[in-house]
Amino acid sequence: MSKRLARAFYSQDVLEVGPSLLGQRLVRAWPDGTKSSYIITETEAYRGFDDKACHASKGRTPRTEVMFGRGGHIYMYLIYGMYWMMNVVTGAEDVPQAVLFRGLLEASGPGRLTRLIQVDKDYYGEDLVSSNRIWIEEGSRTPEYTSGPRVGIDYAGAPWKDVPWRFLLNL
Repeated sequence: MSKRLARAFYSQDVLEVGPSLLGQRLVRAWPDGTKSSYIITETEAYRGFDDKACHASKGRTPRTEVMFGRGGHIYMYLIYGMYWMMNVVTGAEDVPQAVLFRGLLEASGPGRLTRLIQVDKDYYGEDLVSSNRIWIEEGSRTPEYTSGPRVGIDYAGAPWKDVPWRFLLNL
């Protein structure tokens, strides 16, 4: 059995956690008692008040409240009225940062990912450190990865739309 990632892992800066999640295993426990394990292949970092692509840049709202808590909790939100996006909060309390899960070996794209693992608004605020429904375990190796600009955030303008905060596992 692999080791579940601890609070200290998620308490790091988002630019440390984002690439460090690559190659780790996202584990989903199903209501029937079975579990599925997925290798994380793609992430994106969103870094607080200054990052105009980060939801927290507009301030603290009911939607972003979990981002202001301690690292390790899930931040869920809906886009286009149909796709749930799953993020993990990182860093210290009151320093809003989050990593978007963009891909698994079995699903490319954040909307496909959440559909595959069947998570939605009911997972908002879930603690990956203590949850019995979803968590992340250490992968078997240190991954090699590439980075590039984040996807779909042209609205944020320069320099935010171009920062290389999208991380992809080299397969």
